[in-house]
Amino acid sequence: MAAFVEKMWAAIYFKMNKSVFTAHFEILDEIREFVGEIARRNGFSDKEIYAIQCAADEASSNIIEHAYAEIENGKIEIECGFVDGELKIVMRDNGKPFDPSSIPEPNIKGDLFEREIGGLGVFLMRKLMDKISYESSLESGNKLTMLKIKGDSG
Repeated sequence: MAAFVEKMWAAIYFKMNKSVFTAHFEILDEIREFVGEIARRNGFSDKEIYAIQCAADEASSNIIEHAYAEIENGKIEIECGFVDGELKIVMRDNGKPFDPSSIPEPNIKGDLFEREIGGLGVFLMRKLMDKISYESSLESGNKLTMLKIKGDSG
């Protein structure tokens, strides 16, 4: 019972830090610092922080390059917080939908010059984070959620 009450308490008082970024490659440093600082404050190791920052950078780059390819003044809303040993990053945009689960794993063992182009970034995100999910709707746009378990350097 005590564990249940503790989880309920954490859920009630769990605060997601939220920031909105312009969808430009020049802003990637700020995004990495935003998620990295929250991970750092919650005791993630340097290796875990680097993985979290790399995944956030890749996800943001994909939003900028693909979702907002022909759209000016795009925004990326990022919420990031920690509860129950997990860092949760939620990225929202209103660009073109793109479902990372539709991308097959790339052939990383094949000859470099014969490989299909694309898919390495999504592959990297999957390897660096513990869980990735994606939702899209006309009303609320695109939502990418990534989780990293503390202590799982992956």
